[in-house]
Amino acid sequence: MSDETVTNPAAEAQEGQVTVEGVENHAEATPTAENQAPEATSTTDAPADAADLQEKIVALEAANASLSQVVEERNSQYMRLAADFENFRKRTQREKEELELQIKCSVIADLLPVVDSFELARTHIQTETEAEEKIHRSYQGVYKQLVECLKRIGVSAMQAKGKPFDPNLHEAVLREATNEHPEGTVIEELKRGYMLGDRVLRHAMVKVAAPAEEGGAGDTNPTNDVMDV
Repeated sequence: MSDETVTNPAAEAQEGQVTVEGVENHAEATPTAENQAPEATSTTDAPADAADLQEKIVALEAANASLSQVVEERNSQYMRLAADFENFRKRTQREKEELELQIKCSVIADLLPVVDSFELARTHIQTETEAEEKIHRSYQGVYKQLVECLKRIGVSAMQAKGKPFDPNLHEAVLREATNEHPEGTVIEELKRGYMLGDRVLRHAMVKVAAPAEEGGAGDTNPTNDVMDV
């Protein structure tokens, strides 16, 4: 009985050692659930993250395209507005200049009869005394000053005599049958015409040459006969 219960300490130690080493080897060979869980999670989350990133890229590209279209539309609107404003500025500038020219022409046209009166006085007045001559020179000085002012602002007198009749510049009030001048030639300037630059302030009133066969050399006819000139 006592022989059966006797144990071998070395065998037990050896058996216990084998058991411990086997457990350690088993532990090293078999990964734990904690070591396996992160790897499994990263493997399943990677495709989902890539899909989300792709969706964000597509959304950003769509937003960029939309913003580019908006910017292009705004640029087009800006260009149209800039062109409209430039056209408006030029048009108002032309209208302003035209209005100023019309006002200037109107004022100068009102002054031309004064010039006519000075010229008529210089032609017809004959001074007899020194005092009269002094007065004559005085108002003729005013006339010259007025003429110089008109010249400075661009007013010029027409030189119609001896030139062909031009309805854009001349107003025929008489015609005279003559062989001394070609038909349609201005032979006398009855009232001087004036221009401001290339614009007519007042047409020159003239007498126009007509063929001698229509009448005597010294005959004159009313304006109505001059319409064919």
